[in-house]
Amino acid sequence: MPTLPAKTLETFPNPAPHRDYQIHMEIPEFTCLCPKTGQPDFAVLTLDYLPDKLCVELKSLKLYVWSFRDEGHFHEDVTNRILDDLVKAIKPRFMRLTARFYVRGGIFTNVVAEHRKKGWQPAPRIELAEFPAQSNTRG
Repeated sequence: MPTLPAKTLETFPNPAPHRDYQIHMEIPEFTCLCPKTGQPDFAVLTLDYLPDKLCVELKSLKLYVWSFRDEGHFHEDVTNRILDDLVKAIKPRFMRLTARFYVRGGIFTNVVAEHRKKGWQPAPRIELAEFPAQSNTRG
């Protein structure tokens, strides 16, 4: 039986809820339709989040993203809708969704939407020394 697109986002328990850590996902094949012309729009979605109690399951995310393929959406609308649905499903400490749409009418559009859990404060960033690639090899 073929797999079909779905609006359901499945979750699983965060394996390390005692710390802040970043999950980074790149979704290079997002498509929806232009609500004015019906022509396809293509985008690369970048999802970064710090989970709280739950994480999003990848296959359900793939099917969820696929579900927009035949729907008409403005870039701003679809980016915020996806962020809202993800926040509702997993209630992260922080989430940022960046949608980089390919050119339409000579214009590239990037939409960045963020969510911060009320009361959550990120730990201060620690700057570590940078090492060149392969720094553990000795010539």
